[in-house]
Amino acid sequence: MPGPRRFPLPLIAAFFALYVIWGSTYLVIRIGVEHWPPLLLAGIRFVLAGSLMYGFLRWRGAPAPTWAQWKAGVVIGVLLLSFGNGAVSVAEHTGVASGVAALAVATVPLFTLLCGYFWGTRNTRLEWAGIVLGLIGIAMLNLGSNLQSSPLGATLLVFAAASWAFGSVLSKHVPLPAGAMASAVEMLAGGVVLLIGSVASGERLASVPPLEGWFALAYLTCFGSIIAFNAYMYLLKHVRPAAATSYAYVNPAVAVLLGIVFAGESIGMEEGMAMLVIISAVVLIGLPQWRKPKPASAES
Repeated sequence: MPGPRRFPLPLIAAFFALYVIWGSTYLVIRIGVEHWPPLLLAGIRFVLAGSLMYGFLRWRGAPAPTWAQWKAGVVIGVLLLSFGNGAVSVAEHTGVASGVAALAVATVPLFTLLCGYFWGTRNTRLEWAGIVLGLIGIAMLNLGSNLQSSPLGATLLVFAAASWAFGSVLSKHVPLPAGAMASAVEMLAGGVVLLIGSVASGERLASVPPLEGWFALAYLTCFGSIIAFNAYMYLLKHVRPAAATSYAYVNPAVAVLLGIVFAGESIGMEEGMAMLVIISAVVLIGLPQWRKPKPASAES
């Protein structure tokens, strides 16, 4: 009897989007916030992406979301995008290096495990060890010069990771629309809230952004939102949580490399040691989940 297809093409494409494209968005956000106010950049990005997706899906015959699905989409969109991505954009606007931002967000699996605990998930000793090690890594990261020079950025990055984790876990327990329509609703809702936040905080566009500012917006809209975010939502439904959040192993390395090559960023000894500790913690957390058999309900 032939073995199961372990790596079908959609899964390969989704993991590539998460590992490489999402890893590159930290640098592109850093470029974008040099020319756009951070909340305005994130808001336009998600409203554009959500509108394009929603219009395309409706044109293809997808049913309009119900009121209950809209409410669920608003909640998840605000947690993942308004709070999660918006906080990262503001943190990088304060001067946090893109690689350090990616490393801080790599703690999402720690917070995902903690959030799952409140839904009845019982963690193994290995997973608890990973959580403790990860918290030590967060403390080490905050001892580095990059985050010490921006206490607000450090706080925002921890908040972003916790909010993203909570939204990811909660998404499995609320009535979201089927397929890509869930992503469209979440991006529309999250983007609108970000634009409201931009106006409320007094952000102003001082001048028309140059070409690289528009390139950053286009890249984040098409690749970072429509492609990579949908890949993440696809993986949340089709693979184990450890696999869906395994981008946390790769994104920091991709972001650090791109930041050094294209933006002249540097990572100090403290951040380098913190990277080793945090990645080790994420690996510890992932090992028990990789060993567990995939539940039958996840196949649907």
